[in-house]
Amino acid sequence: MENTTTVFSLIELFKLGGIFMWPLLVFSVAATAVIIDRAAFLLYHKLRIDRLAPKVLDCVEKGTVGEAAAYLEGITGRSMAARVLLFLVRHISLPESRLEKAVETEAQDCVNSLEAGFNFLTAIGSLAPLTGFLGTVSGMIGAFRSIAEASEVNAQIVANGIYEALITTVFGLIIAIIAMSAHSVLISVVDHFALRTEKACSDIITALALRGRGTRESPPRTGRDEENVSIPD
Repeated sequence: MENTTTVFSLIELFKLGGIFMWPLLVFSVAATAVIIDRAAFLLYHKLRIDRLAPKVLDCVEKGTVGEAAAYLEGITGRSMAARVLLFLVRHISLPESRLEKAVETEAQDCVNSLEAGFNFLTAIGSLAPLTGFLGTVSGMIGAFRSIAEASEVNAQIVANGIYEALITTVFGLIIAIIAMSAHSVLISVVDHFALRTEKACSDIITALALRGRGTRESPPRTGRDEENVSIPD
């Protein structure tokens, strides 16, 4: 007996999946576009701060803040970390508490720009399997309708409905897995950048505070302090 297997192309699977394959197609294209865009954006804007922070910290400790600002201005185009550090250096004259809040706001703005589109991936990761399950329900409804209308029940009668039910589920889960996996990887990269930037800014602000206390002039001594107390005989 000769066994034959049927191999379906993607187009044939798409047709067998029914009408709910169209929104799944939209979700897959949108998720792919967002993943590529965010990955390229993160690669273009260098997120490493381990080389910048020591140099800026050294300039702050030496009192050559202008040198640090000039260095950072030349690389802010592609370095998001340099943008945050440059903001800190330019506002170095602010009081410590105000400087911390200002730098935190600037860093959060940078993080928000890096995370643009991440919520969209989360939405696709939730909607894709739900759409697939909706296709499953639709396919099962079609299968039971075929059974109800047929005088004799066989596998071929319900095959189309089962195809629709299973294919939409599979495609929905695949899209969700890809979207959520990409979201987890991208968000971990941004979180790592945020933590390292916060640590670097904290070290620089601490160095500023210590340097300010070290260079603060001691209060002048009064004549009263220099008087000797005489003890009567």
